[in-house]
Amino acid sequence: MGGVLSRSNHKSNVGELIEGSQSAACKRQRTSDSFWEHSPRLIPSLPDEISIQILARLPRIHHLSAKLVSRSWKAAVMSSELYRCRKELGTTEEWLYLLTKTDGDKLLWYAFDPISIKWQRLPPMPAMAVNDGPKSGLSGLRAWNVVDSSIRIADAIRGWLGRKNALDQVPFCGCAIGAVDGCLYALGGFFRAAAMTSVWRYDPIVNSWNEVSPMSIARAYCKTGVLNGKLYVVGGVTRDRGGLTPLQSAEVFDPHTGVWSEVPSMPFSKAQMLPTAFLADLLKPIATGMTSYQGKLYVPQSLYCWPFFVDVGGEVYDPETNAWVEMPIGMGDGWPARQAGTKLSVTVEGELYALDPSTTLDSARIKVYDHQDDSWKVIEGDIPINDDSESPYLLAGFLGKLHVITKDANHNIMVMQADRQNHLVPSPSTSSNKIVHEVPELVLGSEANMWRVIASRSGGSAELVSCQILDV
Repeated sequence: MGGVLSRSNHKSNVGELIEGSQSAACKRQRTSDSFWEHSPRLIPSLPDEISIQILARLPRIHHLSAKLVSRSWKAAVMSSELYRCRKELGTTEEWLYLLTKTDGDKLLWYAFDPISIKWQRLPPMPAMAVNDGPKSGLSGLRAWNVVDSSIRIADAIRGWLGRKNALDQVPFCGCAIGAVDGCLYALGGFFRAAAMTSVWRYDPIVNSWNEVSPMSIARAYCKTGVLNGKLYVVGGVTRDRGGLTPLQSAEVFDPHTGVWSEVPSMPFSKAQMLPTAFLADLLKPIATGMTSYQGKLYVPQSLYCWPFFVDVGGEVYDPETNAWVEMPIGMGDGWPARQAGTKLSVTVEGELYALDPSTTLDSARIKVYDHQDDSWKVIEGDIPINDDSESPYLLAGFLGKLHVITKDANHNIMVMQADRQNHLVPSPSTSSNKIVHEVPELVLGSEANMWRVIASRSGGSAELVSCQILDV
């Protein structure tokens, strides 16, 4: 990704220029001289340290054009040095990354810039190359075919019944998606009827996927969350000789060291309180969601016996004590659920939101959690969603506002933003140096409607799978 800027070509005047134009925080230490000593300056008559600070102010949407200027500009734009400078200057930008699945089980990623209102296609996820796994266990797969509607195992089953090697074509079936430290992660999933430990990372700086350290346990349909700059993974299912087995284990990934560490397993205390051994064997505990809130990880849970789900509250992981405790009763009992018991949520400016799709077939409502009262409260303003889809909506928080991603009756993907933000979250902290941009609107609702569509694109028959926010 290029080296860190060298000061060897202009030692006499660099210090004065840096001190006169930028703070000391933007000075750079030399870590890779070879590139910069043998390349022309980025901008003639300017030290490269100053040029990098100029390029760091260039919006990301123009980086593709900047790469065409010269080899040195391309190396600079793809260097980690540029993005470290963007963080220090407060010029990073939040982009929405959206994962969709086509009819042919092909996963496609799109990046959306909310400032320029432009979409970009990401490189395809890598083809899998793993050893053949067991091909049996159809009953176990069928029993779990509604654990998560994002990437349904049922699709693989229906295809498998018609094509002997259909599962070979679904390499990321049931993978989990996470984002930490400016990168996307695709974790685990099924391939050839076997759960995987593999982890793939997308780096927007170099615009490519690469494999990183695998998880310690093979798992699919697990839940992910970020806390203190680390990526946590909990639950999911794995496959053994008896079929699919739910997992209580958890682990955490440090993106700076590339190392996975063990986290205490979820106790699933409610599952231990079932009155009979028969029910304990019949009802399997699973994690149905995960969110980071007030410095802890909140994991709603259910007891599952296909095709039924029974909500049993959830558990909370505290990193300071490295232990799990029972989730507050009101939070667990009132957490809205979508298809197959999956519980989506998002934290925006410190407030926890969830979408309740149970009002009507063509609308839904947002609920916000009141931690003082331990209750979920409905926010005025219906959200138009087309509930005919298997995955009718996703939630995201960026630019300090709540967003809902859904598909309309014409199969267009819409990004809707909460318009009357003062009814949703407190004002952003004035201590932040982050530049907040106003997002131009494409369609405005009525005064009684708090939602507006800020972007749309053709979605066709593709399903919405996941969305993440990267601040780069």
